[in-house]
Amino acid sequence: MGKRIALVIGNAKYLSSPLRNTINDANDISNALKQSGFEVIDVRDANLQQMRSAVRNFGDRLLNSDVGLVYYSGHGIESKGRNYFIPVNADIQRSDEIIDQGLDVSFVLEKKETAKKGINILIVDACRDDPFGRSFRSNSRGLAAMDAPRGTIIAYATSPGKVAADGSGRNSPYTKNLVKEMQLPNLPIELMFKEVRRAVQLETKNQQIPWENTSLSGNFYFYTPK
Repeated sequence: MGKRIALVIGNAKYLSSPLRNTINDANDISNALKQSGFEVIDVRDANLQQMRSAVRNFGDRLLNSDVGLVYYSGHGIESKGRNYFIPVNADIQRSDEIIDQGLDVSFVLEKKETAKKGINILIVDACRDDPFGRSFRSNSRGLAAMDAPRGTIIAYATSPGKVAADGSGRNSPYTKNLVKEMQLPNLPIELMFKEVRRAVQLETKNQQIPWENTSLSGNFYFYTPK
């Protein structure tokens, strides 16, 4: 199975547009990952410095691991073709402030490229409604497509440029189905995400269609019975 390290970030207590389910989402994903052999770095309701420090810690530990996974649940926004995870203390009043107050997702991907591991996974459940839409006109809804570096799969809760649901129950529709599928035995990761997509489409009546971009060449299973 190899050594597995994960970073799980859940942000909910925003100054504007707080989210209801993201902490539950992060907690449930973290528990599922631990059950499948991951060491997990857990971060909740983080400011920008805490998020950057957590990514640095993850990158350092990834150097001595075989599989690296980052899961983010919270607000995300696209600006000028780049995606940003938004810390809970962000006070973004103008679009040009996103780059200063958001965590550029490329920072996460660069840590994965530096480590040069065979299996890298980035899961982004961060496509909720733009929390800053009242302050300025954002460039688009949702997030932009990102190229997957070698050996990486990037999974989005919904298609690029679209908005995902936070969910009316304990979890978002995406994370609820992701946790369920992650625990099925001997399911290749590509097929797992396909099953998640099918379930979310059914649950949301095709209003939300999860999406992946991958350059994986190896095989990966979250759960393989001993």
